[in-house]
Amino acid sequence: MLSLYHDADTPVHALPAGVKLLVLFAVGAALFLVRSVLGLGIAFAGVVLLYAVARVPWRTAWRQLRPVLPFTALIVVAQFVLADWRNAVLVGERVLVLVLLANLVTLTTRTTAMIVAVEAALGPLRPLGVRPERVGLLVALTIRFIPVIKEQADQVRAAQRARGVERSFAFLTPLLIKTLRLADGLGEALDARGLDAEPPRRR
Repeated sequence: MLSLYHDADTPVHALPAGVKLLVLFAVGAALFLVRSVLGLGIAFAGVVLLYAVARVPWRTAWRQLRPVLPFTALIVVAQFVLADWRNAVLVGERVLVLVLLANLVTLTTRTTAMIVAVEAALGPLRPLGVRPERVGLLVALTIRFIPVIKEQADQVRAAQRARGVERSFAFLTPLLIKTLRLADGLGEALDARGLDAEPPRRR
């Protein structure tokens, strides 16, 4: 299991995975109720302070945040054009705080602990037909295959550059084909192991 976990002995790492996910959900909902630029700035400073407490290297934090910055800038510009500068700043602050906090949860929580927390949270829904183990497996596969798909995208782009194609949306077609083949093979492997079978009914 490929993980972004940064090992350290800090109070942030010691928090249970379920508590971190609950805080992430609560903060994410509360951010949309804050209408003050200063208030969101304080929230941003608080998340940065948590990174310092968790002893996450600034290069690691920057590497996780950098891919989101172009999309954030695009959203801010669109809000500035369609609304005003204040709404643009608020939206940009919300996105940065949410991304930084989500990355902090990922960097300070082991993948196995996160999956166990998701399964435990969905346990009460088992009488309604929800299978927590299947959802946990889905979460694990999602975390695992995001970097795999990125690696495939890099391979497709490298092959196109070798043929003299610098920038083109044509790379989406071979990437989609490779991804579908990967998903098909994974589905067959899971089906062969009986992971899609219905659990035995209790009398």
